[in-house]
Amino acid sequence: MDKIQIYGGKPLSGTIVIGGSKNASLPVMCASLLTDEPLILGNVPHLADITTMANLLSQHGVEVSLEGHDDNEGHIGRVLSLHAKDINNTKAPYDLVRKMRASVLVLGPLLARAGEAEVSLPGGCAIGTRPVDLHLNGLRQLGANISVDGGYIYASAPKGLFGSRIIFPKVSVGATENLILASVLAKGKTVLQNAAKEPEINDLINCLNAMGAKIKGIGTSALTINGVDKLHGARHAIMPDRIEAGTYAIAAAITGGKINLSGARLNDITTAVDSLRLAGINIQRSPNGILVDRSNSELKSINIETAPYPGFPTDLQAQFISLMSVANGTSIV
Repeated sequence: MDKIQIYGGKPLSGTIVIGGSKNASLPVMCASLLTDEPLILGNVPHLADITTMANLLSQHGVEVSLEGHDDNEGHIGRVLSLHAKDINNTKAPYDLVRKMRASVLVLGPLLARAGEAEVSLPGGCAIGTRPVDLHLNGLRQLGANISVDGGYIYASAPKGLFGSRIIFPKVSVGATENLILASVLAKGKTVLQNAAKEPEINDLINCLNAMGAKIKGIGTSALTINGVDKLHGARHAIMPDRIEAGTYAIAAAITGGKINLSGARLNDITTAVDSLRLAGINIQRSPNGILVDRSNSELKSINIETAPYPGFPTDLQAQFISLMSVANGTSIV
C-alpha cells in the first residue's frame, strides 16, 4: 500500500465490535505449555503477533489449530486450539523471539514443565541493561539456574521450581506474567509483591485458575500462588481489547460523533473514561458495551499523566494528544 487517503470532516457514528486483546492473548497462549491437555481459546484477534506466537509454540511441540469463530457476549473472534501433549524442543530461537518481545513469556512455562529452557534475549546481544532482568531475578528466586551467553538465556531447574516471596523493585507486566506462569507448577507457595495489576494479567489468572491453578489476589499488587502438581485443559474467552476500545472512543470524541463499542468493558478503562468525561465526552454503559457520545458537547482541554494500571494507559497517550489538539485551551500530557 503506497498511501492511505482520508476524507475527514464527518462525525463517526454507528456500532463497532471490539476485538479480543492481543496483550491478553499472548501470555494466555503461553499457558498452553503448562498442560498436556488442549487449551481452547475464544475471541483471539487476527493479528501478526498472534501468528508469531503460534509459530513459536509450534516449534516447541504445541499443536495449534484454528477451530473457527466464536460469538462471545457480542464480540467475535477466532477460536484457537493449543495442545502441548509433548514438549519436544525447549529452545526459542532469535529469529522468532526478535519479532516480538512477548516471546520471552515461554521462558517461565518451559522451565516449569520441562525443567529447562533456552530463550533468545528479545534484543539479541545488544549491550546495556536487559529489559528481562526482573524476569531472570524472579526465576532465580524460584530456584532456577540461569546464565546468559551469546544473546541467549539458559535456564534449568532439574529438581523443579520452589515457591518463594518475590518483591518486584518496579512494576513490570511481562515479569509478573512470566513469574505467574512459572509459579503455578512450583512446589509450595509463591507470593508476588508489587505485581502489575493490568486487566490482561487478570485474564491470564482467570485462564490458569480454570486450568486448575490456585492463584489468589486477582486485581491486587499481591498475588499468592499455591503450586499444583498438574494443570488440565480448559476453554477460555480472551478479554476485549481495552486500548482498541479507548482508541475508538477518542476517535468518536475528535469527530463529534456517537459510537457504540460493542463488547467493550467500562471497568477496564476507568481512568481513561474519567479523563474523557472531564474533557466533555458523554460515556455510559450500553446493553452490550459502551456508548460514547460527543455530538452535543464542547471539547475541553485537560491535563493527564500516564502511569501503570490503573493509571492512564501509555498506549492511549498518542491518541489523547490528538484529541487535545482540537480542544479549547491548553493541555499538558
